[in-house]
Amino acid sequence: MKNRHWHILRDGNSLTLTRHLPARFDLQAEAEFPLAGKLRLAQQVRQDMWRLLQNTRGFSPVVHVEERDHGLRLCAGGRVEGPAPRAELNIKIAELLNSPGHRRRWLAFAGGRT
Repeated sequence: MKNRHWHILRDGNSLTLTRHLPARFDLQAEAEFPLAGKLRLAQQVRQDMWRLLQNTRGFSPVVHVEERDHGLRLCAGGRVEGPAPRAELNIKIAELLNSPGHRRRWLAFAGGRT
């Protein structure tokens, strides 16, 4: 049976969702979101990022969400063991985070305001 354990690290106004500790960002992109449920948003972003990058050898997703005065700041990416086209993968993650359709679905699930 596969290990389905995810670490959920809470620290004040921030939350990190990661498979491996310590959480590491070899790849990353950031985006701003309106206030919403941090864990639900992180889970949805992680799932879609995994679908996008699951064929990247050694990839393990990490999502960090921090509450700010104006909303949420989300950093998505993760660790990559071994060689990978990191610049290209960072661009793919950024495109995913800025996809209007994905953002609408994530915020609807997380209870956010669009």
